[in-house]
Amino acid sequence: MAVPAPAAMADPPTGVVPAATDLVGVGADTTQGFMNQTSDDYDATVLPGQPRLYSWDAIGTSPITTKAGAAVITRPDGSLAGFNALALLTGSTVDYVRSARQPAAGPNPQPYIFVPFARDAVTWAAKAGGHAPANLTPSQLNSIYQCTATTWNQLDPSWINATIRPVLPQANSDTRAAFLKAIGGGTPVTPGACVTSGPRNDRGTDPLLNDDDVVFPYSVGAYVDQVYRGHGTAMDSPGPLTLRAVNGIAPVDSTTNSINPAFAGTVHGRVLWHAFRTADYTATTARGIALRKIFGPVSATTGWICGHPAAITGYGFLTTPNCGTTVYATGISL
Repeated sequence: MAVPAPAAMADPPTGVVPAATDLVGVGADTTQGFMNQTSDDYDATVLPGQPRLYSWDAIGTSPITTKAGAAVITRPDGSLAGFNALALLTGSTVDYVRSARQPAAGPNPQPYIFVPFARDAVTWAAKAGGHAPANLTPSQLNSIYQCTATTWNQLDPSWINATIRPVLPQANSDTRAAFLKAIGGGTPVTPGACVTSGPRNDRGTDPLLNDDDVVFPYSVGAYVDQVYRGHGTAMDSPGPLTLRAVNGIAPVDSTTNSINPAFAGTVHGRVLWHAFRTADYTATTARGIALRKIFGPVSATTGWICGHPAAITGYGFLTTPNCGTTVYATGISL
């Protein structure tokens, strides 16, 4: 399969209302471009009368009617909002969720399935030509975001005496959650009073980030997609930011212009998922059969996404050997 072109539509195409029997997803913006393209590609193969695939972006006009006859809902922005929609609504409104967060553990099995399809990683970015170094350790990043180190020379006496400006994406950002957990060694860091929140995750175009001393989390896959895969736009762009290393491990392999597998193998790596209601995904109905055909493992009857690895890498992510396997969540939160 050829590397996807940058022409995938956002949301269902203008004028198209998905049918009540179609498969509609919401959730994380990190993977929305990939799912927009996947929807276009898959639907080009669907025979009349079979469920088609659609994906609603995390941001845009709101409220939305996801498909014919569906309840009008506030557009879900991010994995958590998407999962809440999956939990509170039925298949008449939402069939799957794009998720960039790990399912949370709980005391009892819950009626949801999470299916992995790719790997990503989250690092930090800073302004090109600014005061930030090329590399920081997890403990240095931890101290920056807990505000115990507020100037560069507190981290290294040879660095400039300038005030560090730690910034985080919006509160519901999956990239934010993954980054704070990574720099806390698996336990999320509580940001200190010096931290500013607000810019859209995985975009460096916010004027707030055009600062010589800024530090900002960034999805490595999103950066690769924007810079090296031709899917960047005026808004979806790193702007003045470039990615930086953690513990001396570069986030991008400069030979392949892809996520560095060594970096993704650290605590900064994360799995990308699609989530479903168990009853929907395992059903013998046309909906269940179509969900497994698209999202399941590669077989004679399933595995559309897993069977097109060039689409995954073509949007900046790494493939994963357990693509399409089912993981039963043991909690209803993300």
